[in-house]
Amino acid sequence: MATKAKPFINDDFLLDTKAARELYHGYAEPMPIIDYHCHLPPVEIAEDKRWNDIAEVWLGGDHYKWRQMRSNGFEERLCSGRGKDGCASGWEKFEAFAKTMERLVKNPLFDWSHLELARYFGVTERLSAASAKRIYEKCNKKLKEKWFSARGLMKKSNVAVVCTTDDPVDSLEYHLAIAKNPFSTQIRPAWRSDKASKVENLKTWNEWIDKLAAAAKMKIATIDDFRAAMQKRHDFFAAAGCVVSDYGITEIFAAPYKESELKAIFKKARAGKTALTPEEALKFKSAWLYEGLKMDSAANWSAQLHYNCLRDLNSAMYDVMGPDTGFDCIGDWSVTENLAKLFDRLEKEDSLPRTILYSLNPKDNEMLATVMGCFQKAPFRGKIQLGAAWWFLDQKDGMRKQIEALAALGSLGNFVGMLTDSRSFLSYTRHEYFRRLLCQKFGQEIEKGELPNDIKWLGQIVSDISFNNANEYFGFGA
Repeated sequence: MATKAKPFINDDFLLDTKAARELYHGYAEPMPIIDYHCHLPPVEIAEDKRWNDIAEVWLGGDHYKWRQMRSNGFEERLCSGRGKDGCASGWEKFEAFAKTMERLVKNPLFDWSHLELARYFGVTERLSAASAKRIYEKCNKKLKEKWFSARGLMKKSNVAVVCTTDDPVDSLEYHLAIAKNPFSTQIRPAWRSDKASKVENLKTWNEWIDKLAAAAKMKIATIDDFRAAMQKRHDFFAAAGCVVSDYGITEIFAAPYKESELKAIFKKARAGKTALTPEEALKFKSAWLYEGLKMDSAANWSAQLHYNCLRDLNSAMYDVMGPDTGFDCIGDWSVTENLAKLFDRLEKEDSLPRTILYSLNPKDNEMLATVMGCFQKAPFRGKIQLGAAWWFLDQKDGMRKQIEALAALGSLGNFVGMLTDSRSFLSYTRHEYFRRLLCQKFGQEIEKGELPNDIKWLGQIVSDISFNNANEYFGFGA
């Protein structure tokens, strides 16, 4: 007689052993969430945003979904809503995504989306063209419930801390507004200074420098002015509760330079008349990254380095839609030597901050795990971290490979855990997904005799990775 299949999304999803179920339900599931890297708009948290329909909350700003909808032949009006023929209705977009889901077997979106439907809307049937209308109406009815808002979703998901991603020129007005009307989740800014380094386009760069000058309330004509303005804004962010920086870069910049060269390069760039040479741009980027990390260390912040992403490949679509709309891919820069040089220089000056390393290219997992082992330092447990599987890698295989590399070459027990890297308030199921995979792995290895059958010991490790390590590492006090 054939064994009856379990429902797709059930309480024991991915938990295929008794030990995995004990670890997840007893130790991982109860832990709060710390989402230390995301792209949620602070204004939506401050105003406790609500949504008109499921398409708005599910598809608005989600380039993961847009990318797959394009792959399935849907016009832009049905994806981002920015097509030449105008924006489709919420129902039209939702129906297009439902049809896309029929083709996404084994894609992480298939799992995430069904987890979100189950956890937030009470929907457990498969989303398809046939079920779309029924699910659309049920979800829209749920959206009208009092708790279903930006803050309500955080409370429901047991989110203790969220760090948004904020430009140094940002007024942080919405963070300050949240601080005056707090709720159960800490909302903190994160320092993202990428625009300070993008000297390839001097017009855009100078416009940003002008904004920096206005925010810092000072003139910026020299490299020393630039440093002083960045320090003022760094201090402002710290006063607003920021304890983490984030650098989104193509590669690790570590070219040698002299102070006299930096002065001349900045003066040339600020004049805006002649483009910098590639060598000049690299020297400026190298100084910006080094000095930024040094500033982070002085403030006792933790830093994040996200690299190896090749962005905006489709220039025709970039001209229409701008960045972060689903036209990026995995990059392939070799960074080992430069990363070692950068860290060594900072370490010699006792200025290497706690740092999390993320590569979008999975080939770098083992390399990063060995580099970080060269720069660990007391009193920190896991001062340098191998970051969570990021972006294209936060799927089953990518997460498992990251866990394996860290376990084999580092200390898995010190890992600061998962993040969403998302613009959606429904994405907290990615933490659930990761925790289930972690418990699945431990459970399978217990069953095979490859790990001791000590649920209490391994449960503590699961709890630490799920919450405790990040809470201690960043000093959130949650």
